[in-house]
Amino acid sequence: MAVDEPTVARVARLARLRLGEGEAARLASELNRILGWIDQLQKVETEGVAPLDQVIPFTRQWREDAVTDGNIQDDILANAPAASHGFFAVPKVIE
Repeated sequence: MAVDEPTVARVARLARLRLGEGEAARLASELNRILGWIDQLQKVETEGVAPLDQVIPFTRQWREDAVTDGNIQDDILANAPAASHGFFAVPKVIE
């Protein structure tokens, strides 16, 4: 597939892009080079090649999934300006 200047100008107009003098020709050339690379990539034989999710095998060290409260309630409430019954105390904002 080749892209010509009128196609570039039409797409630019549809996208509401303003192209300067000679930009359509430069962009058509650049897009044709990109499409050429895509054509080359599509010719590569990939039959029997397993897909990769990463280049280097990586194993993650997992920790035990256990729910804890942290046992630091007193330390956290020590930073609060006011605390009441184990919770932050704030001024009432709804009447």
